[in-house]
Amino acid sequence: MSNELDDLVTKTSEWLRGVGPSSEIVVSSRMRLARNLEKFPFATRATDVSQAEVLRLTQEGLRQAPSLRKALSLELDKLDEVNRQFLVERHLISREHAGQPEHRGVVIGAGEVISVMINEEDHLRVQAMQSGLNLREAWTLIDTLDDELSELLPFAYSSDWGYLTCCLTNAGTGLRASVMVHLPALVITKQINKVLHAITKLGLTARGLYGEGTEALGNFFQMSNQVSLGRSEEEIVENIERILKQVIGHEQAAREHLMTNNRLQLEDRIWRAYGVLRHAQTISSNETLDLLSAVRLGVDLGLMASKNGKAIDRPTVNEVLILSQPAHLQKLEGGRLSAQERDVKRATLIRERLH
Repeated sequence: MSNELDDLVTKTSEWLRGVGPSSEIVVSSRMRLARNLEKFPFATRATDVSQAEVLRLTQEGLRQAPSLRKALSLELDKLDEVNRQFLVERHLISREHAGQPEHRGVVIGAGEVISVMINEEDHLRVQAMQSGLNLREAWTLIDTLDDELSELLPFAYSSDWGYLTCCLTNAGTGLRASVMVHLPALVITKQINKVLHAITKLGLTARGLYGEGTEALGNFFQMSNQVSLGRSEEEIVENIERILKQVIGHEQAAREHLMTNNRLQLEDRIWRAYGVLRHAQTISSNETLDLLSAVRLGVDLGLMASKNGKAIDRPTVNEVLILSQPAHLQKLEGGRLSAQERDVKRATLIRERLH
């Protein structure tokens, strides 16, 4: 299994391609469905025996789904800690899923567009990811897979409550729509807290780069609907798209303000960040994210052209963003690294990629 994961290191995930609508601000869009099998206890009451049976049944069903032909199927307890963290960094499994690997699995479709966590908070967490603000395309993919799985697996469903889930906020459609956004200008202009407070009142929640319980490092935020009960899939998508367009507008206005009123200071901030990344001999993961955030802003504002006319592009910044993460560095090195060794390896990789 480790060898199969090694192949992913050299490939760019769909959500990191740096294309799609509003991709200068919206890094990726994700649609996720929560599903449970009928006649099996949910996670809070599950036993080892029931979880093992759910894993077996769902793996069998997923193998037969046309949307998952040639998919990679992994059992987490057969992976070491680095490989599990590698999957977290690629947004294919959650931190919680990686932390309790027994009787848990993941199925990864071609290009990492579709993936399915088995025995996370729910028996199945089905997700589709796209680059840019592409919620509807992601929804089409996941809706098709859901129809296929409904023919193969007996889902727990109530005519009154819809699909039954471990957490009540996910009941009904079981749908969570989320986007990863890069909002450096709102952070620089100190407007970010006002914006985050506003979206909470409108039914969204904001989390860090790796979801619930994580910090918004590098000015990256995940925004998603708070509840799915009582709302149709179309209503959920429309609501988050409407709010996201407002957030995008605020970030664009903040960028324009900085370019008009503080351009010299902004360019100094961006080029200083680039200078550190290009010449540092050792650098931490958190510092890398903060500096890459500034460089990505410079790329999106067209400020990163060099004297010979060549410019760094968004896909390169996105690639460095993921490859500089701890587990990716260790996968590239082919062995475990201490924190200090990772900082040195990270600096070397960044210098090479940005050269």
